[in-house]
This record gives sequence, C-alpha cells and structure tokens, in this order.
Amino acid sequence: MGMAEILMLTPQLPYPPQQGTSLRNFHMLRALAEHHRITLLSFVEAGSPVQLEPLRRYCHVLPPVPAPTRPTAERLRQLFTNRRPDVALRLASGEFDRALNEALSAHRYDAVQIEGIELAATIGTIRAHPSAPRIVLDCHNAETALQRRALRTDLGQPSRWPAALYSALQIGRLARFERWALEAADAVMAVSETDRDRLLAMIEGSKPITVIPNTIDVGEYATAAPADPALRYDLVFTGKMDYRPNVDGILWFAVQVWPGVRQRRPQTTFAIVGQRPHPRLEPLRALAGVTLTGKVPEVQPYLAGASVYVIPLRIGSGTRLKLIEAMAAGKAVISTTIGAEGFAISPGDNIILADQAAEWVEAIVALLDHPERRDEMAAAARAFAARFDWRQIVPPLREIYPDEATAG
Repeated sequence: MGMAEILMLTPQLPYPPQQGTSLRNFHMLRALAEHHRITLLSFVEAGSPVQLEPLRRYCHVLPPVPAPTRPTAERLRQLFTNRRPDVALRLASGEFDRALNEALSAHRYDAVQIEGIELAATIGTIRAHPSAPRIVLDCHNAETALQRRALRTDLGQPSRWPAALYSALQIGRLARFERWALEAADAVMAVSETDRDRLLAMIEGSKPITVIPNTIDVGEYATAAPADPALRYDLVFTGKMDYRPNVDGILWFAVQVWPGVRQRRPQTTFAIVGQRPHPRLEPLRALAGVTLTGKVPEVQPYLAGASVYVIPLRIGSGTRLKLIEAMAAGKAVISTTIGAEGFAISPGDNIILADQAAEWVEAIVALLDHPERRDEMAAAARAFAARFDWRQIVPPLREIYPDEATAG
C-alpha cells in the first residue's frame, strides 16, 4: 500500500512540546512522519504561542481552530443537564467540526488519529463522512480510572467534597463515553500495559489495544547546558499547575512532607515549575524555601539545576512523562507508587518509591546528604530513560499502520 495518509487531531498545537499532552503528541507526530504523510488539525488556546514552522518540518498543518471557552456557570449547567461527561464537552466546537469535514472532503485520508478522549466526540463526525477513513484513538489515560482515584482522594478531605461530588457525577457518564469511544474506534493505543488492561476490561477484550509508550527526545535532556546557579534547587517538580492531580499532589507534599524536610535540613529549597498555578497553591508562596515559578520557557534548565526530582502524585492514570524527563536529565527521582505507575522501574536502583510522609522525609534527606548515591541513581535512571526515546516507537506503530512496513 505504501505510505499512509493520516489526519491527526490534537487538543492543542503539539509545539512547543512542554507538558504531557503536547510532548506525547509532538513525538507521536515525529514517529508517524518517519513513514507516513501527516496532516495536523489542532485547537489553539487563547494566549498560547502559535509556532507552526517547527511542525511543518513533519506535516502539513491546517489552520488551527480557537479552543472554545466555557464559563464556570455554563459548566455547572451542563453538569446537571447534559448526560455527556465534562471531558466530552470541553472541546465541543462547531468550528472544529466544520474544519474536520472540510479536511475530509478536500483530501483522501487512510486514517484519522484522535489524540485523547477530549476529541473522541469527533468520531461521530468522521463516521458520518462518506470518505470513511479508519479511526485510531490514542488514549493518553484510562480516564474513568483516573476519575475514580480523584473521587477516593477528595472524599478524604471535607474541603474537597464539592470536587468529590463532581467526580461522583462524572464517573458513570465517563465510563459510558469512554466505552463507546473504545468500541467505536477501529484501532486503539494505550500508553502502558496497566492502562491497556484497564481499557480492555471496559470493552471485555473485544478488540486488541496496542501499547505505544510515552516518549521524549532523550538527547534534549541528556545534553542540557550546565546548571544556572540561579536555578539550583534541592527539590524540583514540573507540570501544569492547574491540573488536578498535580495540584493535589503538591498540596499533600507541602502539608505532610515539607515541614519534616525543613526541620531536618532547614536550608532545603523546592521549586514547583509549571504554568497556570492554581489559586489553591497560592499559600505555598509564603513557605520558606518554596518557589512557584509559573510558566517557564523550558523545563530543562530547572531539571539540570535539581538535586532530586519529586513526583508526589496520589491521583493518576497513563504514565508520567515528567518521570522520563527527569531520568533522561540524570536525576535521582523519588515518587509515589501512583506517580511511577505503568513503568517497569527498579525501586532502589533507578528510583525510590515512597507513599507515606515519613518515608518521603527519610528518602529526601538521605539523597540530599549523599551525592554519591544520587550519582549512582542518575546513571541507572539515564539507562532506563533511553528506552523511551521517540525513535523507539517507530517500529511498534506498524501494528497500527501495517503498510508502514512496505513504505518507501
């Protein structure tokens, strides 16, 4: 058959690749472009940089569609009047549907690859089009499992009961929608064996699900410039700081772990690096030793300056790209079990796992006090991260697009 013509749909422009979703999408795009012709249709968020030239090296870029905005009042109304889950309504856009229909009419595609459940509602638009391309759904998370974890976590804190109510209302709708999307797609990808098993259970194994792991460009982290003294911190966390699992994890860390660390090592510093810090994080600015950076041009300089990288997540699904980024940068990593889920890690060798606050304090103090131990972990971490370079996913994508094997 030769090269496949693939239309790729993403919830935001995959460039610059700065956090989980755009990182996966950018390196997926690069891997697919090795053997196929790709056309990209994306949303663009208001105020986000629109950098199309770097993407044009790999694909044809259609004009991006402005991401819809939903006021809180509208979200609340839909919560009680609409049977679809919030995630299916977040990017509902007549303009995007029109752009999708125009793309399908203007060119013959062998497949449409949908990145993430937020865009799964487009399956109906694609199915209705006479060109009838294959539909490939790339699941960045097992979303229903993620929501169940959020509910369990929030139920433990009375101040979070409104959020728990939101999750409780979402779970049934989300399970129905996610199951529908999995069954409606012709092929499905998951980021890990753990997620694949969760998704297979939802559809009772009615179709195979291919694991295509999250990847990065390992070299971009391994060869980062020497650390800027101004960006040296004992502990570093990176991520979108309005994302619920990140907010929850950092607040837990600040309340349960940080006081114990500062008691043992009063000069310890901690940088929370990421865009859009949620209002719930504002009180952390008053904590001695803690820095909330807000948006930064790139995370690599902060990784280079870190002594230890922390992943204190209590809610999660999929796999955390931040873990691979930190390991590729040669950092000793401490994570919760959930934070490292989906990776075949070696606790005690290339990572330290801790779930209780006291374990966290001990692990942090031990690593900060023993640089030679950090160096040993860094070497093991780099070797582990090399398995998640984007070039490694080019061969397994043949399971999804078998004509790649015969492509010129």
